[in-house]
Amino acid sequence: MSDRQRTDKPKLLRKILFSVVAIAVIGVIAFWLLTAPAALSASMLGPHTANLANGKAMFFAGGCAGCHATPHQDDPTKLGGGRGLKTPFGTFYVPNISPDRSDGIGAWREIDFVNALLKGVSPSGEHFFPAFPYTSYRHMKLDDVRDLFAYLKTLPPVQGKVRAHDVTFPFNIRRAVGLWKLLFLDDTPLKDDPTKSAAWNRGAYLVNGPGHCAECHSPRTLFGSIKTGQRFAGAPDLEGEGWVPNITQRGLAKWSERDIANLLAYGELPDGNDAGGSMVDVVRNTSKLSDQDRQAMAVYLKSLPPVDGPTPPPVKRKAQSAP
Repeated sequence: MSDRQRTDKPKLLRKILFSVVAIAVIGVIAFWLLTAPAALSASMLGPHTANLANGKAMFFAGGCAGCHATPHQDDPTKLGGGRGLKTPFGTFYVPNISPDRSDGIGAWREIDFVNALLKGVSPSGEHFFPAFPYTSYRHMKLDDVRDLFAYLKTLPPVQGKVRAHDVTFPFNIRRAVGLWKLLFLDDTPLKDDPTKSAAWNRGAYLVNGPGHCAECHSPRTLFGSIKTGQRFAGAPDLEGEGWVPNITQRGLAKWSERDIANLLAYGELPDGNDAGGSMVDVVRNTSKLSDQDRQAMAVYLKSLPPVDGPTPPPVKRKAQSAP
């Protein structure tokens, strides 16, 4: 090897190293910019007179108590949180959303609550994990969100901090949720369909927005996003207990609108049996809605075209003891 070759080799290595470092730095900067939380400004809200009756309706439509009510007590207005939601990514512990100023959301501004539901962004400017179904809540009307916040402030404050999530690396990196949002968060506005009835449009809003029905009734990818084309087509329960049924016409073909409305009102199945599993909590909330809203949800759900979903596992029959 000549002297010139010996001199050029370190220079080449330095150039390669510099290029690698430069690419890495550019990659980090791009990641940081692309994953930045996007929040609304308080100046965008404008004046609003809260409608507490509507806020209460949104509370039940959204099933807030189903997740946030303090476990092991019967008052659905005590929203101290603490329930553990098991997922393939770890266990998420539902936060305290009572009006307690230290442990709940009592110190939150209205814009903080709006950003939480519509943007999935916390008051401190961090991404919320999508175990919190802002993926559906983001379709809610702004006035409904503001009314819901006003209603929550009328509920009793509950003391008690909720423990941190138990989520494995790398899924515990909140900044990375920004990338998940870029890839999977649906930004399509939920608009009324002028070719459909008022009841259908109201039902579509309640089911896809505050009701967040697709969050449980749809299969998910390895990344936790709902599988395109199989929305409402049934899925294994996210907490690993049982199966969430297909609620398109593939699963509800023999159900009438009245059957669906009765389920939402009384938890009663068409065969006379009662709904079980997580649907019990859902019915506790939907039973508080107006007859018109339950009927609207039934109209919309009955209109969903049949979609094939994943095959449920065979039902395990309990062994009977010998006579």
